[in-house]
Amino acid sequence: MHNAEIRKIFTKTGALGAGIEGFQPRAAQLEMAFAVSKAIGEKQTLVVEAPTGTGKTFAYLVPALLAKKKTIISTGSKNLQDQLFNRDLPTIVEALSFSGNVALLKGRANYLCLERLDNLIAQGVVGDKKVLADLKKIRHWNAQTQTGDFGECTSVAEDSPIFSQLMSSTESCLGSDCPNYEECYVMKARKKALQADVVVINHHLFFADMAVKENGFGELIPNAEIIIFDEAHQVPDIASQYFGESLSSRQLFEFCRDLILIYRTELKDMKQLEAVAESIHKAVQDFRLTLTNESQRGNWRDVISQEAVRQALAVWQAKLAFASEVVEAVYKRSQTLANIFERLLAFRERLSRLCATEITGYCYWFETFGRHFSLNITPLSVAERFSRQIEKQETAWIFTSATLEVAGNFDYFCQRMGVYSSTQLCLKSPFNYSKQALLCVPRYLPRPNSPNMLDELAKMLLPVIEVNNGRCFVLCTSYFMMRGFAEYFRANSDLNVLLQGETTKMQLLDKFIHEEKSVLVATTSFWEGIDVRGKALSLVIIDKLPFTAPDEPLLQARLEDCRLQGGHPFNQIQLPEAVITLKQGVGRLIRDMNDKGVVIICDSRLVMQRYAVTFLQSLPDAKRTRSLNNVVKFLISIQNK
Repeated sequence: MHNAEIRKIFTKTGALGAGIEGFQPRAAQLEMAFAVSKAIGEKQTLVVEAPTGTGKTFAYLVPALLAKKKTIISTGSKNLQDQLFNRDLPTIVEALSFSGNVALLKGRANYLCLERLDNLIAQGVVGDKKVLADLKKIRHWNAQTQTGDFGECTSVAEDSPIFSQLMSSTESCLGSDCPNYEECYVMKARKKALQADVVVINHHLFFADMAVKENGFGELIPNAEIIIFDEAHQVPDIASQYFGESLSSRQLFEFCRDLILIYRTELKDMKQLEAVAESIHKAVQDFRLTLTNESQRGNWRDVISQEAVRQALAVWQAKLAFASEVVEAVYKRSQTLANIFERLLAFRERLSRLCATEITGYCYWFETFGRHFSLNITPLSVAERFSRQIEKQETAWIFTSATLEVAGNFDYFCQRMGVYSSTQLCLKSPFNYSKQALLCVPRYLPRPNSPNMLDELAKMLLPVIEVNNGRCFVLCTSYFMMRGFAEYFRANSDLNVLLQGETTKMQLLDKFIHEEKSVLVATTSFWEGIDVRGKALSLVIIDKLPFTAPDEPLLQARLEDCRLQGGHPFNQIQLPEAVITLKQGVGRLIRDMNDKGVVIICDSRLVMQRYAVTFLQSLPDAKRTRSLNNVVKFLISIQNK
């Protein structure tokens, strides 16, 4: 693959110019395509920061498809995965007249399990009449779908309880013994992926496969000759989740439900199965009551030392042990029960490891949410394990995102991932930030976390938002600030205040774009992956620098580990993470060559602290001001154009 061939494709008269209406050649996009092509040809590792507007998707798709090698493209979320597979990939396939096969593969939980559907129809659903109505809708959809991908079932709400009762799971899967094996949607999707030349997956699925090597999918990664991670800044945290272990109340409750179901369908003479299921269910519920009443994350090492927790844990373990004896006596009567027995043994082993908190190199933490909880072990670093994967597989590895470098280098990302030998490329933004954007850190800001911070900020910012007729994102670092801003704006203005959580993400964005004087007040899930172009968004406000709370257990463990190794936790962990998150938030504003607007960051540390230079070096080169009057003038000037 020669650069001359790629250069021609990226011209107005080339394949992309001829095949894509409005295509504009971009120097940074071409530079990235050259780098990707070289990495593929030489089986290198490439790390690329491609700012918004670069067109990075086309920059890696074109050389990947031209190479005609087995390619895996991993994205940061299922939404991005669908967008890539349904929009971007078909565009390039058509423009290049690519004749290979492409496939979309998601994790098991995204597919309908036909065996569970049959059982649910026979036994009835768990829940109210609405869940029963949702089951009827899914039965109708199942008669039409080719993929069994729940993402296609738009007639049922995303958060419907019916999905957890019907989704495929490793624990409940009967494999080749399933009567629906030939029609299984998961197996069909995997078979198609194994045969495809280009497979689009997501980071969660990639690392789930690396960690557990599920049957039927374990062949996919070893056979790949090109592996591309888009939104690669998310990879280290996601990888950590999958190289660790967890046990949750939801898993246990689902197990109890399956045990009762097999008693009612296959083994009606074994009422003891129902009894042990109910005893486990109660023990898990009782254990939940010993944890905090609030929804939070905490250090499991601290909590397990409490007497009440230890006693409830001992009861839970005893119930699981007794259930093992009961199931072991009869599991040979049913393949489904044999699978349940394996799950039970796995739960007991996992719980045993969760209790062995003296092992170093891991973070032991718990999370509570409503009536549920999870217990977790997470490795403090995935670098060693991931670097071994890179070394043993002679493959081109491409990592790209709009936010990877910190103060001009990729050290933080590469060290976390164990990418010790790579070509690194930081592309220039195609946007003229000095003309398109203004960055403001206002004077007279309240101190972060001061008692009156919320009211003072809201009072200061509201006139600016009103001058701009809304068209504003207010991105917060906590739910407290998010709710407080929304309440203040609603009480003191006629703005159309949209609050994260009051409806779905897509509905909020649709309202924001189409309803006048809209202000979207949100927290973490709106800091990235949101693309609003044009005059609908011309003001982004960030309440403070997004440092992760130091009491977050995983961060706490990483900081302590860094300290023990003689490092500087703030400079090596907290600061780089905050920089990358801030870059994501600021990146919501300018999404197009014609976009204009203002970013206001309400944190005086950005001009007062020594580390401020690290943030400022990493942000776009917009004009800067400390005057809100200058902000108002700029906003008025762009409204009149």
